[in-house]
Amino acid sequence: MKKLKCLFDSNREWSDRISQQDPDFFPTLASQQAPEYLWIGCSDSRVPANEIVDLMPGELFVHRNVSNLVIHTDMNCLSVLQYAVQVLKVKHIMVVGHYGCGGVRAALEDRPHGLIDNWLGHIRDVYAKHRDIIGEWQDSSKQFDLMCELNVIEQAENVCNTTVLREAWARGQEVTVHGWIYGLKDGLLTDLRFCASGLDEVEEEYQQAVDKVRSSV
Repeated sequence: MKKLKCLFDSNREWSDRISQQDPDFFPTLASQQAPEYLWIGCSDSRVPANEIVDLMPGELFVHRNVSNLVIHTDMNCLSVLQYAVQVLKVKHIMVVGHYGCGGVRAALEDRPHGLIDNWLGHIRDVYAKHRDIIGEWQDSSKQFDLMCELNVIEQAENVCNTTVLREAWARGQEVTVHGWIYGLKDGLLTDLRFCASGLDEVEEEYQQAVDKVRSSV
């Protein structure tokens, strides 16, 4: 059995480097966790949350799944969300998709992919909702980019409509939900203009974000 020694060696080098730069880093990190941000992103290995925004361990709470979906029956995602909001008291929740998302493309392909098709059905719902923007699916690069953007906007709205966020805002807690997308080709984030800090802002922010996508067609 291979023990992946190379990864343990890399871990040791990383730990030593961080400790040399800041001898108190790991003892401090072990004693507390107080991030201001929750990142809900895609599982894609090319989208490393901390590195993209240049934050150290302990500064970003992270949940990742295929195609950065926020589904109201997904206890995993909802549990992360509840812990982040109620316990960690994060100030910002970023739903971050990325261009070239394989899950988005697979959802709209006319062939089966097995078990994951049940998960990707939520993306097909996004397409059905915004077919007037996307048009008949031809898998063009423009359609692909638009679908990746619209998927983020839908998931950001889903975050806002969870009981976790509705209750947090009802009790006056300051927490803002953002919709962003990441470019694999340049490493840059783009703000999709969804930024809601209260339930009364969600509809306007959602429409603003969708209108921005529509205007780019």
